[in-house]
Amino acid sequence: MSASTESGRDRLLLTRWNHWRSVPYVVLLALCGCASQSLEVWHTARITAEFHTGMLRDVETLDDYLALEDRVFAEVRDKVYSQVGTGAAFSLTRYSAGSLSDPTSRTPDYNRTAIIPTENPRGGVLLLHGVHDSPYSLRAIGETLAGNGYSIVGLRLPGSGTVPAGLTSVTWEDMAAAVALSLRHLVNEVGDKPIHVVGFSSGSALALDLVLAALADESRPMPTSLVLISPVVGAVDSDALAGTQATIGRVPGLTGAAFTRVMPEFNPYEYNSLTANARAQLRGLTRSVERRLAGLAAADAARVPPILVFQSTVDAAVSTDAVVDSLLGLLPDRGNKLVLFDINRAGVPLSLLAPDVEGSARQLMRRGSLPFSIWLISNDSRGSASVAASYQPPLANEVSTTIDLDLEWPSGAISLSHVALPIPPDDPLYGRIPPSDHRQLYLGQEAIRGERGLLRIPEEWLFRMRYNPFYSFLESQLLEWLDTTEPAR
Repeated sequence: MSASTESGRDRLLLTRWNHWRSVPYVVLLALCGCASQSLEVWHTARITAEFHTGMLRDVETLDDYLALEDRVFAEVRDKVYSQVGTGAAFSLTRYSAGSLSDPTSRTPDYNRTAIIPTENPRGGVLLLHGVHDSPYSLRAIGETLAGNGYSIVGLRLPGSGTVPAGLTSVTWEDMAAAVALSLRHLVNEVGDKPIHVVGFSSGSALALDLVLAALADESRPMPTSLVLISPVVGAVDSDALAGTQATIGRVPGLTGAAFTRVMPEFNPYEYNSLTANARAQLRGLTRSVERRLAGLAAADAARVPPILVFQSTVDAAVSTDAVVDSLLGLLPDRGNKLVLFDINRAGVPLSLLAPDVEGSARQLMRRGSLPFSIWLISNDSRGSASVAASYQPPLANEVSTTIDLDLEWPSGAISLSHVALPIPPDDPLYGRIPPSDHRQLYLGQEAIRGERGLLRIPEEWLFRMRYNPFYSFLESQLLEWLDTTEPAR
């Protein structure tokens, strides 16, 4: 090892030590306690072929990215699947070949980048999933848009769709580079026709980063519009120490600290185990986006393409206030729209709801004079499970239109969730009705009651709403948006 390399390592260790000294001792003890977590091979396998920014000289096109992706999944097969047993004991293990949860036994495998070309397309759409999930989360939207004449790229973000360990080293800049590469592919395919970007969860932050990068560099293509679903907007204070925990997790013998949550991996298209690095990268990404949005000059703010946002009023990942105060409220009135899905006000006694939940959507509507329009999907005036859509125009102070939707809340559902919005009720994995073939895996809304500890799937996981009973309204709004939105000038 050269003297310069040793000197560089010494400086890195000193920097980390000085950072750790600033962290309260009790916090360090808690973080180191994570190191005792029991890890499986999918938590520790190192996938060396995964894309990162250092590969940009060799990975210049989406075809290059897909060739690299083949190598990535070959590594997962060789380093993980080959180490995991098979049979009844592993029937709900995602990385057991042939199990109910094995995504490689499904066609197509929606953990991989999905490309749906269209002959003589009317435009292109880039789909960006959340960091912990996969292209499956936007599967239904992609198929619908392809059927309506759009060429689709459902990008698999680096670190996602493989093994949870893939998110222990990826950076948000790696993800942003893959997004930019995919957008260039669509530009080459559809030419001067409209190109829209649909971002779900943290994919929304990457979509905003794409726009902000294009504002700073006019040689980069600018999307015609953005559609943001459950957007992660604004930094989360609880993630402030995630970077420290990720650093501890890289120390030999403390690998368990790399994970903020370790759970069985039974979901074929989403990680249940969460890494500290992923939280740190999302914090870095959202802080960067938030800072650049807040600093936009008026001329640049006017060049931001139109934005359509779908948001549940209760969301464990982001608040409606953040969407308004850190994004839509900062932009001029040029057609931006917020579609809010309210809680089920007939589903549970108000006395059982957490504070500040019951009135959040209506308080937003009463703020008035907002530079964007709002659709609120809520219980109808009869107070039943049936829902109606109330429309408030931009800069207005009251609702101008209310439409009955001929839809209603499912029995027992009290709200949507962060993950539910892009999933239709007929989804075979997460939907409302289990598939007729009971040999298929179903992770939807099972009405199961009994004592704790009986199930192989955590009760908390089952409680979360996994599909959107009002998906048809979301789909119709999305199609209308793409058909009518004009690019920024």
